[in-house]
Amino acid sequence: MGPESLLRYLTIKVHHLIQEQEWDGIRVVGGYDRLAVISRHEKTGKPFNIERPTAEVHGRELVIKAFPGADYVHHYALIIATYLAMTGRPASTVTYQLPDRALARAAVEQLDLNLDGDLVIVGWGLQYLAPVGGVWTRGPGYAWQRTVVHGRRVVYLGFLHSIWGDVAGRVVARLAELGAHDVVYIGKVGALAPEIEPNTMLATGHESLVGGTRVAWDDFFGGFAATQPGVHTGVHVTSPSILLEDRDWLAKHAEYAFVDPEIGPMGAAACQAGIGFGYLHVISNNLARHYPADLSNERHGDVIPRRAVLVDQIRDIIANRLAARPI
Repeated sequence: MGPESLLRYLTIKVHHLIQEQEWDGIRVVGGYDRLAVISRHEKTGKPFNIERPTAEVHGRELVIKAFPGADYVHHYALIIATYLAMTGRPASTVTYQLPDRALARAAVEQLDLNLDGDLVIVGWGLQYLAPVGGVWTRGPGYAWQRTVVHGRRVVYLGFLHSIWGDVAGRVVARLAELGAHDVVYIGKVGALAPEIEPNTMLATGHESLVGGTRVAWDDFFGGFAATQPGVHTGVHVTSPSILLEDRDWLAKHAEYAFVDPEIGPMGAAACQAGIGFGYLHVISNNLARHYPADLSNERHGDVIPRRAVLVDQIRDIIANRLAARPI
């Protein structure tokens, strides 16, 4: 993204208390606290991934509570620091404290579902993938509904908060503990090949570069998705924050196909737990070439109707995969 798009992206994300006043210090910590000050910039018009980190005022100090995960806490601190720097304020006021493993694990263990070899579809666009008129059952920070597709029990699972980065890996591990047989993640990735126009293709694969090591998993789609028209496949790269993806980063990873924060940790967790995993994502932006559509204007122009077509394709691919092989 160019500077204008980047600032627009940051403004969407940053808590209103930071945008509206000066603070002597801003500390980002892990915590899921909906009793703290809720950002006025929380998303509207959709059921999932709507909650932003919340804030606690301590005199001239502000504590920002992000859902417990090392990647998310770090990413949100980078968001705030970059926003401050771009608006002429000192980024040095921002510090962060990574959550300990026990806190991060406990946050995800609030997820409690009765799964018995089910396929769990988690992520973005679920309101369009789940059955029309289906009833969502709510839990703390999430909602789910169950159906049967071509003889296979399927659970659609959406979170109100972000499951950024390593949080998503713990979600997969928790789902495996609860009895899931497969997890499919639906979301958005950035393309690293300049010729791919955003919001025109889907992405899938079975391998990610995570911390410099390639991780492969038992792909739920088994190559089926990759053979469908309009689906691009390749090796994914896991990055904990888009704010770390500069020109040097791109040059180092130009041989790879896609980037996002979650696919690698989810695939690694599925591999460790011995369950299947697959992803089928909208290619939402392009890091290698400028296109009008990027992460700062996802709800504008022709983006929404283009994505609606892709969501229909995702639904069809999953259904056809289950028709061909329910298990």
